[in-house]
Amino acid sequence: MNTFLNYLVVAALFALVLAPVALGPARERRIDRQLREAQRGRRAAGPPETESAARPVAATRRPHLRIWVRV
Repeated sequence: MNTFLNYLVVAALFALVLAPVALGPARERRIDRQLREAQRGRRAAGPPETESAARPVAATRRPHLRIWVRV
């Protein structure tokens, strides 16, 4: 019984060490697929964008305030 538990502990440690190696490529493939869809102009599934989210934020210098301000 002791030998079985030793093998079980070693197998669990191997699984913990090798899990990132097994899950990393799957995550990379998902990201690559999303990038390819974005290049083709198709939107990935997600919440709809609003007009304010699409507008870029501009930063301007206001000399009288001596700070950068978002407009």
